[in-house]
Amino acid sequence: MESSDVVSRLQSTDPAVGLRAVGALRRLAEQVEAEQVRAARDQGWSWEQIGDALGVSRQSIHAKYRK
Repeated sequence: MESSDVVSRLQSTDPAVGLRAVGALRRLAEQVEAEQVRAARDQGWSWEQIGDALGVSRQSIHAKYRK
């Protein structure tokens, strides 16, 4: 689903359409976050720096991506 598609679906008055768009956005956000965390770690960022950038604790981001 393209971003313009998602935006138009979020504006829908049909909750089924809007909720599917919300799910698509969540999946996309998770993918982007994982890619950026991987890039930050590859560049030597600490878990604390990554957590700060995301507005979460070092412990929570480490637990999520330590693999």
